[in-house]
Amino acid sequence: MYAHLLSSLEKLAEHRVLCVGDVMLDRYIYGQVERISPEAPIPVLRIQREAVTLGGAGNVVRNIAALGGHVDLIGVIGQDQAGYDIAKQITSLPQVTSYLLTDSSRPTTLKTRYVADGQQLLRADHEVSQSISADMEKQVLLRLRGSIDSSTVVILSDYAKGVLSDVVVKEAIKLAKEANRIILIDPKGRDFSRYFGATMLTPNRRELADATLTSIRTVEDAEKAARQLIDRYELEGILAKLGSDGVCLVLKGKPAQHFHATAREVYDVSGAGDTVVSTMALALAGGLSSADGAALANIAGSIVVGKIGTATVTRDELARELVHDQTRQSEQKIVSLAEATETAERWRKQGLKVGFTNGVFDLLHPGHLSLLRQARAACDRLIIGLNSDVSVKRLKGENRPIQNENARAAVLASLTDIDQVVIFSEDTPLTLIKAIRPSVLVKGADYKMDQVVGGDIVQSWGGQVILANLVEGQSTTATIAKLQTPKKASGAA
Repeated sequence: MYAHLLSSLEKLAEHRVLCVGDVMLDRYIYGQVERISPEAPIPVLRIQREAVTLGGAGNVVRNIAALGGHVDLIGVIGQDQAGYDIAKQITSLPQVTSYLLTDSSRPTTLKTRYVADGQQLLRADHEVSQSISADMEKQVLLRLRGSIDSSTVVILSDYAKGVLSDVVVKEAIKLAKEANRIILIDPKGRDFSRYFGATMLTPNRRELADATLTSIRTVEDAEKAARQLIDRYELEGILAKLGSDGVCLVLKGKPAQHFHATAREVYDVSGAGDTVVSTMALALAGGLSSADGAALANIAGSIVVGKIGTATVTRDELARELVHDQTRQSEQKIVSLAEATETAERWRKQGLKVGFTNGVFDLLHPGHLSLLRQARAACDRLIIGLNSDVSVKRLKGENRPIQNENARAAVLASLTDIDQVVIFSEDTPLTLIKAIRPSVLVKGADYKMDQVVGGDIVQSWGGQVILANLVEGQSTTATIAKLQTPKKASGAA
């Protein structure tokens, strides 16, 4: 399903993103717990090591750099050790241009996590959340105006720590729209009216629920809530981060698209939302569609939760996951008729055109590939009906098929043009066609229109029958006959 994204990964690199928001320092204290304190019923952590890393908007920046992008960072730090550590961390990232402001009247946001055996025991936050001063707002906006022209996408990373005041958010959106820039906002709080006119928001499940005063139990709930926000605040879209349910992309006036999370062991969800936002931003900067960006962002988020601490994802990791996904998808493409029927209905609701073709596909040759490519070109999703071994023997004789149905299905499922394969035992695919209800039915041009099984039915519900051009000289039967013909001995007369 995502195989085409492999070739798109290079498009994430070298683009410049402007990130404005709440920069913070994540401090991790790792140790072991071997006993309970005699002073209170709490574990005693024997500290073994400590580590610090960028958090909040800083983690967005780290992820962009890890994916090969460049970023201008605007934020505010205090005149303290945590602020010094943030500046030092950013200096180590050559792709980042820092426009950090120092405010001696407020501390740098510091989150300290105590971890034992891969589990957080406690988090302690040192912070203030009131909005920055009017003078600091002016300085933030001055740097924003100076950086926006060199960036393709603007990210507002809002952790409600005061940098993204109402004044800063409103002016940032205005400047981005005037410069024809995409503005992507990771929101916080209940009042999303402050994000009026942004390109896209990326709320998590709780934020989406708080902003709409609704319960978000299902993907359908998320879609409904997202459409409320899109209409109410004149947004172009919402990318809802739904944790174990993956992400749901809702664009104005278009069907929603749900991207399932990859099943894996979750070690730490810290910063996973930042990874999703960063990947989506670079995808849009690279000219990928919102759907492809959402797919990549979902995969990136699923990778990072398998790591401990506030982590990042690289393009190499994305590539490996996409290759593994392609293998998993090939296995998952071989489905029952009931599964294919359900999936086809879901695709139709998403506004996708479902295509269907069928055959034996024994000893796959260029003629088969040409047929499949023509079929896929005529639709958005392609389902293949594959004759079972029993039906092939009835149609072509006891010596066929050469490859059994499992082998033939596996070969078809490995092709990126094919979305699902259904094995059927009847002589014709009529039952499949009636159940799947394709919008496009494809057969080879060696058939006449009135000979295509199910053609009249497909046309009766407004569908289309296409006769694909054939590749001359390509025939499984002819190939088998050639292999079985004894070669004449050659020699001198």
